[in-house]
Amino acid sequence: MTTTLDTSPSGTEAVTLLDVARVAGVSPSTVSRILNGTARVAPAKREAVEAAIAQLQFRPNIFARSLKTGITMTVGVLTQSIESQFYSRALKGIEVGLEASGHSPIIVSGHWSAETDLASLQLLTSRRVDGLIILTSNISDADVQQLARQQPVVITERALEGPKLRSLHVDQKFGGYLATQHLLALGHTRIAHIAGVENRADAQDRYLGYLQAHAEAGVTPDPRLLVRGNFTDQGGHLAALRLIDSGVPFSAVFCANDDTAQGARLALYQRGLRVPDDVSLVGFDDMPTSSFMTPPLTSVRQPVYEVGLYAARMLLDMMGYPADAVQLPPLELMVRETTRKWQA
Repeated sequence: MTTTLDTSPSGTEAVTLLDVARVAGVSPSTVSRILNGTARVAPAKREAVEAAIAQLQFRPNIFARSLKTGITMTVGVLTQSIESQFYSRALKGIEVGLEASGHSPIIVSGHWSAETDLASLQLLTSRRVDGLIILTSNISDADVQQLARQQPVVITERALEGPKLRSLHVDQKFGGYLATQHLLALGHTRIAHIAGVENRADAQDRYLGYLQAHAEAGVTPDPRLLVRGNFTDQGGHLAALRLIDSGVPFSAVFCANDDTAQGARLALYQRGLRVPDDVSLVGFDDMPTSSFMTPPLTSVRQPVYEVGLYAARMLLDMMGYPADAVQLPPLELMVRETTRKWQA
């Protein structure tokens, strides 16, 4: 006769590994090895165990297993702002990349602060996560390398390698060049740039691309047209207002990201400037909402989702879970309706 247990919410008995073994007609050690993925058993036995798990609605005690194996089935992820479209896209890629392995992400935010980044990463390490993914950060290379001595680490926008350390870098300078070269080709010579967070490598590289495009075109950019934002729509709005109210003439704006461009678009509207009739506008990242702006935003598309997916697969590979390779598509300019030829 088959043994069943009360697994309803009102039941008082917790289903254990021993219960699964008894219902499946196998030893507890066999169930344990199957759950850990180390057992080589006959298909009939595996099917019996899987059927017993389904019947009993058994959920392994991950905490108890982690004490025994040192594996928590969790991955720590440091982002900067969960509200950001950019980071939410990258986090979706990480989530999809991890799902086949059974690992769950634990997500913390650094809020653009190196101090907070380091404290958050140390918190994740204290939780005994199996690995770390760092989606951009201002912490030092030495701190990243120290973290990688404790568990596998993948970090974006760095060039670091080690036994437990991998990095990936998208050519942000080329993206800044694409955006600026497009505006120069349209006849704009007074191109403002609303930069990203100061001392962030991606912000600096996009500005270097802006300078490179000017140099190749033989145009000297006016330093008064460089204003600092912070990668947020609020920061873009305030930076654009400062730019407009300064009285320095410009015919186009290259924004450090799409959130900045959305804020700048509002500032231009509030000051009576039409896009693109009076001012052309270019963003960076090509977030899904950008093609629904009024008018739709010209933006540099970078593979944000694929970066998250790539980071997850890279981390799993270091942790001993072979994963399919992910191709990162190149940056490209998506020309829409916020840019047009300049007619002085």
